[in-house]
Amino acid sequence: MATGKADLAKAISQKVGTTQKQATEFINSFVETVEERLSKGEKVQLVGFGTFMTRKRESRDGRKPGTGEKIKIPASTVPVFKAGKSLKEKINK
Repeated sequence: MATGKADLAKAISQKVGTTQKQATEFINSFVETVEERLSKGEKVQLVGFGTFMTRKRESRDGRKPGTGEKIKIPASTVPVFKAGKSLKEKINK
């Protein structure tokens, strides 16, 4: 089951003792800041949690699923998240 922004804001507001609106503003600010940094080619590292970064994908050949027609997939930059050691350990308990 996926947790949405509203559920996350509610959980954060309860843990920190703020309003849900303030927690939502924090989440929005965090996401916006990470997006800005990644768009500049920077990494965002939260020690123990993980690292947000980008990777370049080379152009490649592909096929349209419906027709099987060959297509050229252009090069792109994609966001990547690499989990930190603490996060991996907590998930694998």
